[in-house]
Amino acid sequence: MEEVSKRLQKVQREVQRHLAEIIRSKGMAAFDGALVTVSEVRMSPDLSYAKIYISVFPSTKRDAVMKSLEEKNKAIRGELGRIVAKQFRIVPELSFFEDTTLDYVQHIDDLLHK
Repeated sequence: MEEVSKRLQKVQREVQRHLAEIIRSKGMAAFDGALVTVSEVRMSPDLSYAKIYISVFPSTKRDAVMKSLEEKNKAIRGELGRIVAKQFRIVPELSFFEDTTLDYVQHIDDLLHK
């Protein structure tokens, strides 16, 4: 596995922080009452593409939230662009993915309790 540069790590953290704030500002009502968090951001080395991993609680609303995020992708990218315009040369293309870590943890916990 290749090592991620310090600069790339810093940019990923910055993008994660800004996206979390953008999503939080939309409120839970925008996502059918679900709690939505940005659990991780992975960017391409040239910073032109970002994979955004989203955690949704309750997980039963995951599909609706992911659909909503895809529909709002351009608007979210636009907001991110306004925030980071002075910091980054380009605003990355955003792709949203489900973070299923919580489901995995719950599954392991269930297995251990049996």
